[in-house]
Amino acid sequence: MNAPKLVDSMMKLARRKFLHLIAGALAMPAMPRVAAAAQGYPSRPVRLIVPFGSAGATDIVARLIGQWLSERLAQPFVIENRPGAGGNLGMEALVRSPPDGYTLVLMGLPSAINVTLYQNLSFNLARDIAPVAGIVRFPNLMVVNPTIPAKTVPEFIAYAKAHPGRLNMSSPGNGSTPHVFGELFKMMAGIDMVHVPYRSVAAAMTDMLSGQVQVAFGTSASTIEYVRAGTLRALAVTTATRSELLPELPAIAEFLPGYEASAWFGVAAPRNTPVEIVERLNAEINACLAEPRLNVRLADLGGVPLPGSPDDFARLINREVAKWAKVVKFSGATAQ
Repeated sequence: MNAPKLVDSMMKLARRKFLHLIAGALAMPAMPRVAAAAQGYPSRPVRLIVPFGSAGATDIVARLIGQWLSERLAQPFVIENRPGAGGNLGMEALVRSPPDGYTLVLMGLPSAINVTLYQNLSFNLARDIAPVAGIVRFPNLMVVNPTIPAKTVPEFIAYAKAHPGRLNMSSPGNGSTPHVFGELFKMMAGIDMVHVPYRSVAAAMTDMLSGQVQVAFGTSASTIEYVRAGTLRALAVTTATRSELLPELPAIAEFLPGYEASAWFGVAAPRNTPVEIVERLNAEINACLAEPRLNVRLADLGGVPLPGSPDDFARLINREVAKWAKVVKFSGATAQ
């Protein structure tokens, strides 16, 4: 090769090496920048959306975990109640937010039910959120008006079969957790009860106490005081095992193997939130759940901590979407 060609080849080779070095220099800082952002997170207040009104179970759990996270991360976790459309408005607010870790949602079982209950959701739960961490699981109580002679789940099933279509089951609305818990019971027990939806828990409880409706699968918060006062009779808890809050009360699964219905809550972020931020939040939430004082607060509410990885929480959401889709279809419920 003559000298000019040799020089030209060497220059081309040097230019290619130079371009490779420039490309590498531009690409390499990208990951450290993301990691640095996660390391400094949070540097300002974090908004934690509650898709329901204040004073309900979702709000109480959000304020508990928000307080603990604020203490651990030295930034306020500001609770924002965004009720409406069975929790969908709050979820919409989340998925439309920047995926920077500064907007989160305290989501629960209603969001999994709504996937089937609502025909035209403006978001896709599986696609548009980044599961962060589970927080807690709660039992509901199967309660009856004392005019019903049944004192156990088997006695209730026998009574319902002897009086098909004569028992009324109350709930605070179509597709609510007490509704679908009752529908799952109907499905598995092979009984016929009439669902009576109300516009609120208070209205449903009023008619339960008067005997106009005879059975409900209400939250422990909405039923426990009536049970203790003797104005309602508790037959069982809806979780797979007994609750520490009421250890003398059997689980429905002791009579209907495989029955499990529990309210649960966890934190989610918008999709494309940096993995490092999701993992940081997950680690901090799990650290909170390991604190004995927080465990006592949750146990006072009848709750059991739900620690785990983001993938664990994602699997829970997917299982619950599939499970309750079958129950919603069985019930024929639609959003009103």
